Amino acid sequence: MTELSERAETGWADLLADGRLPRFALICLGIWLNAADTLVTATIMPSVGAELGGYAYFSWAVAGFLIGAILAGASAGRLSEILGLRLATTIAGLVLAFGCVLSAAAPDIGVFLLGRLLQGIGCGWIAGFAMVAIAVLFPERHLARVFASVSGVWGIATVLGPLVGGLFAESGNWRSVFWMFAAQALIFGAAAPFLLKGTVKSKGHTGVPWLQLITLGLGVSAISLADTIPLPAITIALVAVGLVILALVLKIDGKAKIRLLPHRAGDLRTICGSGYAAIFALTASSMGLTVYGPAILQTLRGLSPLAAGYAVGVQALSWTLAAFTVAGVTGGQGELRWIRRGAACILVGVILLALLMKSAPLALVIAAAVVVGAGFGFSSSLMNRRILGALSNEDRAIGASAFIAVRQSGGAVGAAIAGATANLVGFGAGLTVASAEATAVWVFVTALPMAIAGFFAVRRLTGSAVKA
Repeated sequence: MTELSERAETGWADLLADGRLPRFALICLGIWLNAADTLVTATIMPSVGAELGGYAYFSWAVAGFLIGAILAGASAGRLSEILGLRLATTIAGLVLAFGCVLSAAAPDIGVFLLGRLLQGIGCGWIAGFAMVAIAVLFPERHLARVFASVSGVWGIATVLGPLVGGLFAESGNWRSVFWMFAAQALIFGAAAPFLLKGTVKSKGHTGVPWLQLITLGLGVSAISLADTIPLPAITIALVAVGLVILALVLKIDGKAKIRLLPHRAGDLRTICGSGYAAIFALTASSMGLTVYGPAILQTLRGLSPLAAGYAVGVQALSWTLAAFTVAGVTGGQGELRWIRRGAACILVGVILLALLMKSAPLALVIAAAVVVGAGFGFSSSLMNRRILGALSNEDRAIGASAFIAVRQSGGAVGAAIAGATANLVGFGAGLTVASAEATAVWVFVTALPMAIAGFFAVRRLTGSAVKA
């Protein structure tokens, strides 16, 4: 086969041929709903608080969403096998729509937060089912391009999400944001049965891994609670307890008849185990910039809230651009080299942020954020493809949906570690120049162990790791 024909079979035209274009569009819509609904809330919460009260519960809007999203993402693989991908995806769209309606029509903060919890469940299922759809509906030669497109949708949502939320908030009509997402979720749910034709239920006997899900829920709840409590000692204790419980999930799952994760997912000697560990740790290492970057830049550089948000958003933009630069990598040593380069970029970027965030020129801070984002772009889609390629057909659905749960769990842990660190250096007592300067250094210093762990997990993934 000539090089030209090989490129044609792995190019965009072939990716969207044979009826794959509508399915590809549905997946992108699902990822958009997940990403935009996740990001838009930060810009409208002041308006929500002014109308509904409950300023003390701001963090619960994020924590409740996150708990629902992680549990739903973790269960998506098994549910797609039990219900079939078409029905399961339709239900996910309806759950998201109902959650959006509750928040849009909420008479008080309690109903609003219940809506956010249901939105988290709906978004977690939608994103998880999207990963399953990618794994079962697209040939392996196209996986890098599809995952790059997913990154692209996230990048677009990073730019548009805060902007849309800000526009609606400034017009005094924050409820319209949720009505808009409810309409999109209904369209998604209605289209799923038609666009996912050809997928079938699992023929084997399967069930729901309730014990693992309950244990996972406890661990995620502990970590999410840690991020809402201003007392550093309790925060650190809850993070530690949450991590122990998450490790317990792996132990329980390894002995269970009905598994939540692929075989040997907790074994760092396998491609699957080292890959999930890398995704978890590298995501955790990046959360300091996401959570505290805007506040630090507003305080120390005098940026407006929108400008600070977009300064941090360059990380997502560089992720997107880098993902497309490696979308044509077909495997082999080239794939392994790009994965290693990506992990190295993330590690170097976190070090640069620790050194530069406090007082360096803004351009250098943005450059460091670009390095981190590029690292994820170079490595994420290729890591996903490498993990999927190592899974058996039996584990492919749960392995694909686990990408969402693992990444979001890493994000929750990283945010909690960053929160504990910031509170220890005075951020929780008030945002001042002194507390912002201390936070600008220490949230990245305490992220370094995760970045280093992720780097070495990638070395194992691209080196001695074996198929389960």
